[in-house]
Amino acid sequence: MILPANADRSVRHRFVTIDGIRIFTREAGREDAPAVLLPHGYPCSSYQFRNLMPALADRWRLVAPDFPGFGHSDTPEGFAYDFDGYAGFLERLVEVLGLERFALYLHDYGSQIGLRLAIRRPDRIAALIVQNGDIYEDALGPKYAFLTDYFAHPTAEARARLVAAGSEEGFRDEFLNDVRDDLAERIPPDLWTLHWPLMDTPKRREIAVGLMEGLKENLGWFPRYQAYLREHRPPTLIAWGPQDGYMPEASAKAYLRDLPGAEFHLLDGGHWALETNLDEIVHLARDFLGRVHGA
Repeated sequence: MILPANADRSVRHRFVTIDGIRIFTREAGREDAPAVLLPHGYPCSSYQFRNLMPALADRWRLVAPDFPGFGHSDTPEGFAYDFDGYAGFLERLVEVLGLERFALYLHDYGSQIGLRLAIRRPDRIAALIVQNGDIYEDALGPKYAFLTDYFAHPTAEARARLVAAGSEEGFRDEFLNDVRDDLAERIPPDLWTLHWPLMDTPKRREIAVGLMEGLKENLGWFPRYQAYLREHRPPTLIAWGPQDGYMPEASAKAYLRDLPGAEFHLLDGGHWALETNLDEIVHLARDFLGRVHGA
C-alpha cells in the first residue's frame, strides 16, 4: 500500500510503559505501514531523528524511543545500563508496539545495540540503514585512542578525563566532532544546550561514563556483529559522513567485507549527517526502503 501524498507526516510524542518504565517515544506514519526503528546514539536521544521522521512518514511507520536514562524517559533503579540491557529494552519495545518486522537505522552506539537486537531476532529485520556506526576494531578513528589507552591503563587520572567528557562542553565536542567549519554551521547548538540539562544529574552522568567504559567489552562483540551480517545478508544502505574522528571513511568501507552487495554512499558530512546532509539521506532512504521494505 502506497500512502497518499497528503498523508499525515506529523511526529507524535507520547509515553509508553515498558516493564514498569515510562519511555518517551517519537512516532510518525500510519501504524499499518512498514516500520522503521530508530535507536539513538550518544550523547543524543530520539531528538536526533526529528527531521528525518516526517520526511518518511507518508510511506513508513517511524518509531524512535529515548533509551532509559536518556532524553525524556525514566531513569529507573535496577535497569541494566549497558549494551545488552538496551538491546533487551528494544526487544520488549517492539513487542509492546507490535512491530513484527522492521528496518533498523543504525547510528553511533545505536548501531551496536540495534545489531544485538538483530542477532536475537533476525526474523524481524527487513533491512538496515547504516550511518556512522562502527563495528570494525581495525578501522576505528584517531579519537578512539584515548579510550583504548584508558582500557589498557585504567588509572584514576584517565578516568577523571573520561568523566570530564560528560559535560556540556564535552557534548559540544561530540556533536561537532571534526566536521568541516562550513558544515559545522549547519549543526544547531540546540543539540548540546537542550540535551545537557536532561543529562545533568549524577545518575545520568554515571550512566554515560559507564557506557563509554562498556565500549571495552563491546569490542569483543564486533566479530559477532560481523558474523550476523555475513550469515543473514540483510538488504543494507550505507550512507556515511567520513568527517568523523571516531568513524572515518575506513570504518564505512569495512562493512563491505561482510556485505559486498550493500548500497554504499560517502556523503560530504560527518558523524551527525542528519544535521548536515538530511536531504541526501532522505532521498537515499526513500529509494532504498521503497525497493526493499515498501508496501
